[in-house]
Amino acid sequence: MPKETLHIIKIGGAVIENPEMKQAFLDGFVALKGKKILIHGGGRVATEIGAKLGIEANMVEGRRVTDDETIDLVTMVYGGLVNKQMVAQLQSLGENAIGLTGADANLITSNKRPIKNGVDYGWVGDPQKVNDAFVKSLLEAGSIPVIAPLTHDGEGHILNTNADTMAGTMAVAMAPHFDVNLVLTFELDGVMKDVNDPSSLITQFEQSFFNEMKATGAIHSGMIPKLENAFKALESGVSGVRICKYDQIHTDSGSFLQL
Repeated sequence: MPKETLHIIKIGGAVIENPEMKQAFLDGFVALKGKKILIHGGGRVATEIGAKLGIEANMVEGRRVTDDETIDLVTMVYGGLVNKQMVAQLQSLGENAIGLTGADANLITSNKRPIKNGVDYGWVGDPQKVNDAFVKSLLEAGSIPVIAPLTHDGEGHILNTNADTMAGTMAVAMAPHFDVNLVLTFELDGVMKDVNDPSSLITQFEQSFFNEMKATGAIHSGMIPKLENAFKALESGVSGVRICKYDQIHTDSGSFLQL
């Protein structure tokens, strides 16, 4: 018997801070039929609010170094402001959304990232385990989980966690239960050879080409964890992975990843 399809959609980049873009994304999300999960970022919002509070963002290869002040900031912004605004908007569109972090119902536990190559990321988590039974029960009850990029270590600490990593981790955990379709969305059309040239979209994006572009610096910053996690999901049983523009999630446009 074939598995039921589950759409796992990640939204990030400039879309979250732009009301028109976010509304267009949510309209497309609502148009998707069947079971679905929404995982969101919010880094730009955290950076903007942090600047007002005198908390400067420190990024290494697209990942935010998270000290004591910063973990308080991102917990408020991701788990509070961004998450609850998204849930409220989905409710207004007739979707029974439920906002969650990785700490809620032990959804996602992580290990605190160790110091590596002299970089101490602070309160940053690398996901280890998903409470897939709980997620499955929410989906079967007709709820739509809306998950903020925060996990926990089981010892009382919230951990800042890359949203693309969370999306890939969730997709792999749910693959035994569903035919998982993972879609990563942001403000561009997909993976571009040149971000300033719309005609440079790579529609079929292979892992070997990613490795080449990463080595030459053509792909850098936040695109690195996005693509690393996307290819890892494909290697781990996820049926399909696509990267596309925020308003194209219900279409066949964008970049389809291939091993």
